[in-house]
Amino acid sequence: MTRPITLFTGQWADLPFEEVARLAGEWGYDGLEIACWGDHLDVWRAVEDDEYLQDRLDILKRNNLSVYAISNHLNGQAVCDDPIDERHQGIVSTRVWGDGDPEGVRTRAAEELKMTARAAARLGVKTVTGFTGSAIWKTVAMFPPVPEGMIERGYQDFADRWNPIIDVFDEVGVRFALEVHPSEIAYDYWTAKRTLEAIGHREGFGLNFDPSHFIWQDLDPAAFLYDFQDRIYHVHVKESVKQLDGRNGRLGSHLPWGDPRRGWDFVTAGHGDVPWERIFRMLNAIGYDGPTSVEWEDAGMDRLVGGPGALALVRSLAQITPPDAAFDSAFATK
Repeated sequence: MTRPITLFTGQWADLPFEEVARLAGEWGYDGLEIACWGDHLDVWRAVEDDEYLQDRLDILKRNNLSVYAISNHLNGQAVCDDPIDERHQGIVSTRVWGDGDPEGVRTRAAEELKMTARAAARLGVKTVTGFTGSAIWKTVAMFPPVPEGMIERGYQDFADRWNPIIDVFDEVGVRFALEVHPSEIAYDYWTAKRTLEAIGHREGFGLNFDPSHFIWQDLDPAAFLYDFQDRIYHVHVKESVKQLDGRNGRLGSHLPWGDPRRGWDFVTAGHGDVPWERIFRMLNAIGYDGPTSVEWEDAGMDRLVGGPGALALVRSLAQITPPDAAFDSAFATK
């Protein structure tokens, strides 16, 4: 089974888009998952300015790359989050932040996601990856005690804010893939199920599978793939490692990435605890044929080493192919 191997440009957005495309092309990536920040992609310009859109496509073509997905994780985070505060000002666009009024930020973030769907359609892209934010992530510790009604209102808030966004995705023939991730409305197995239920299992809303966020929670990423196979719209190849030594805790202790006192951390794919072979065998079993997008994040390794290194890992995993029909027939006769 041949799946395109792409590079997610989110952790490279400090570099000009043309430079990231050059690096990815030289390393041998098939394409990009383009982040809608830095100078990589302005969704409004992609919709309203034909010359700008063609410029993005020309950069890809010059570097023998295609675009398989676009990401608007950062602005998507502000759609449902409560509170909206200085953390969001640091990640959303100035257009979305505006005067910083919380409900205004949420409303403008929702419009940004609608425009992202339109930009994806203009680029010929069928999948947008991203975050939703959550009004109830702040209750995850369950103390002070959390009334069930508060949780129900959180899922209803998500549905109320995202159904109109997915209406636009449906109109233009694009799907949204939520990355199941801490701080989102879906951050583990059961919250993923509840999120899909809250939005009525709409086909325009699915999941971006990223196992790095499952490992430190002791979730089984292969079982997740199997159970949610009809909703796996995109796959991130991102790695994490557990460093639980009796002092380091799973919650990170407010310590920065790369600090050895953290209970877990992100590392370059192939250098942590993600069971990649088992995952790729499961991707084969469920018939996933979409992109495998390298999301490089490693505070302890140069990205110019980690970027091509992760590509080499995915290429090796791609050699794990399901048997063909002739093999199945021959095996059955023994």
